[in-house]
Amino acid sequence: METRLSRASKEVIISNEKHTVVIGERLNPTGKKKFAEALQKGDYEEIVRREAREQVEAGADILDVNVGAGGVDEVKLLPEVVKIVMDEVDVPLCIDSGDPDAIEAAIKVYDGKPLINSVKGEEHSLHKILPLVKEYGAAVIALPMGDTGIPEDVDGRMAIVDDIMEKCAKSGIPTEDIIVDCLALSVAVDYQAGLTTLDTIKRVKDKYGVNITLGASNVSFSLPGREIINEAFLAVAIAYGLTCPVVDPKKVRKNIFATDLILGRDRFAMQYIKYYRQNKHLF
Repeated sequence: METRLSRASKEVIISNEKHTVVIGERLNPTGKKKFAEALQKGDYEEIVRREAREQVEAGADILDVNVGAGGVDEVKLLPEVVKIVMDEVDVPLCIDSGDPDAIEAAIKVYDGKPLINSVKGEEHSLHKILPLVKEYGAAVIALPMGDTGIPEDVDGRMAIVDDIMEKCAKSGIPTEDIIVDCLALSVAVDYQAGLTTLDTIKRVKDKYGVNITLGASNVSFSLPGREIINEAFLAVAIAYGLTCPVVDPKKVRKNIFATDLILGRDRFAMQYIKYYRQNKHLF
């Protein structure tokens, strides 16, 4: 199944039959004190342009854009930051906010087909987000998170995914425009959390065939040596069906190229060799 996202002059196709698509995560103030302060002070253009440019140079195919810092007016700021990013790079964007009004304000200035991050299995979220997805012809990330939080087991997550898929169908949203985030949680808290996520990926892929995303680094929270855990989890998740992880491309792009090569998605290793020649300093 193919999910197509675009800018005015560029299209990205997400599919199991193509290389893994990288969604750059760094335009998000969560855990980034300097970025959060820049957004709060209104002095953000330089850092936004730099992060956007460096992520694309590092291999990001799509950029997630989130401005959710304390005290920030997201309805005003998110479209402004989206315009700055579009001026700096030509890749499609993932518009990321918990405020539906901010999402709509950003979509209105966007030139192409964006990805909305996200809709939850809560009535309020479904009621507010799905009409935006339909009206503006966007794609959307579906989170198996309900009114009581994130289910710890696969069956609980699948029940929420089933409900979201049903609501999307009733709203006239094509299945290919739904990307499911199977939710990675820290294995430091629950040593079975990684397996739960992987099994959810498999169940979703088997039942719906849709594309899958993850905030992959969540799996290693509170543990030392996080990068090696993230790389191991990412490779296994891609093998299970993950097609467009939300990651820091500077840290994991080479790992993703290697994984795609092993999984037979890189004919004659052309993509891997090209990346290696351009980025020998990373090896």
